[in-house]
Amino acid sequence: MKSHTSIAALAASLAFAASPVLAQTEINFWHAMGGALGEKVEEIATNFNEMQDDYKIVPTYKGNYTENMTAAIAAFRAGEQPHVVQVFEVGTATMMAAQGAVKPVYEVMGNADIDWDADAYLPAVKSYYTTPEGDLLSLPFNSSTPVMWYNKDMLDAAGVEEVPQTWDAMFEAAEKLKANGADCAFSFGWQSWVMVENYLAWHDQPIGTQQNGFAGTDTEFVFNESQDLTELLQRIADSQADGMFKYGGRRGDSLPLFTTGECAMWMNSSAYYAGISEQAEFEFGQAMLPVNSAVRDEAQNSIIGGATLWVLEGHDDAEYQGVAEFFNYMSTPEVQADWHQSSGYVPITTAAYELSQEQGFYDENPGTDTAIKQLSLNEPTENSRGIRFGNFVQIRDIINEELEALWAGDQTANEALDKAADRGNQLLREFQDTNS
Repeated sequence: MKSHTSIAALAASLAFAASPVLAQTEINFWHAMGGALGEKVEEIATNFNEMQDDYKIVPTYKGNYTENMTAAIAAFRAGEQPHVVQVFEVGTATMMAAQGAVKPVYEVMGNADIDWDADAYLPAVKSYYTTPEGDLLSLPFNSSTPVMWYNKDMLDAAGVEEVPQTWDAMFEAAEKLKANGADCAFSFGWQSWVMVENYLAWHDQPIGTQQNGFAGTDTEFVFNESQDLTELLQRIADSQADGMFKYGGRRGDSLPLFTTGECAMWMNSSAYYAGISEQAEFEFGQAMLPVNSAVRDEAQNSIIGGATLWVLEGHDDAEYQGVAEFFNYMSTPEVQADWHQSSGYVPITTAAYELSQEQGFYDENPGTDTAIKQLSLNEPTENSRGIRFGNFVQIRDIINEELEALWAGDQTANEALDKAADRGNQLLREFQDTNS
């Protein structure tokens, strides 16, 4: 990987604008980035702290996304909330409904003494987190989308000349891999996000009514009405008997199936780039998600995952000024290009994407712009803009449970999706009753 633009150099160039003060104002930032990503977050905060004397960002790791969000809610109730909390994309509706707890980013930035361009952010990223009027509710930070990771060595050895672009081609490649002695052809992680939410967006089909929840809380799930999704999931489940598909768990638990060379293809977040680069001892690459050619000849666009930064109420104006300045710093092309190139998350601004191009990153690391191409493949539709369902953190667990029963052979794909939709709709009604 090429060396990135020095963030320290950026900090030094901006340091002249800093005003010395007697005491720094602390800004507490709770996040869910562990390991190498957590170290990168610390680096960003440290560089900001060193470029000026007014504010000190204090990043604190609070566990995974669910744990971080739960901790922030508990802290707010106790009157000990941080200034900034990182929340994953499926928590958006819950945060929007937390009246009195959230200070929208467009207000924070608009009230601050800074120059800020709300139009600088990539449309595919920004649209997920805006009001109907287009105002930004939270700051995009680590946005990703699922891609097809592939082991080129395994595909070459099995005589698979091209990375599969359709699901039929996936199963044809799986046959060749099996004949060549592979224990597993493909797997995936974050299965609700990859195989339900993104599959449907990729094929321009609705997940739920009311524009996937964007148009109101009186929404209901319809993913179980997709016959092609049902048939594909059943085909995947049946392929286990032939050693084609192997389920490796929720979230990123199945990553070792890919990095150890057990499975030749793996569908999951583009943000696994850093981990795969470090662990894989084979030539790997990224390609777009396969299309179900029985439904569409070409894909629509994928939808994002990852998280944004929400600002919580209950702090002084001077502290919100510090939040705004930190957010502005995090959005600079140099910071975002470095974050993107190090992590695999997409750059949140057009300028950061262009800087990465100018630096030759995509030339030296082919395929690392796959996520950006997927997100911007076509103008998003009501089906492919994203999702905004209340209680969706819990609903994803329901989808996971029902799909796991499918992989275990305890029920059919039709039964799994029907049960997931029925159980999910109950939680949608609870959310609607609470927030109507």
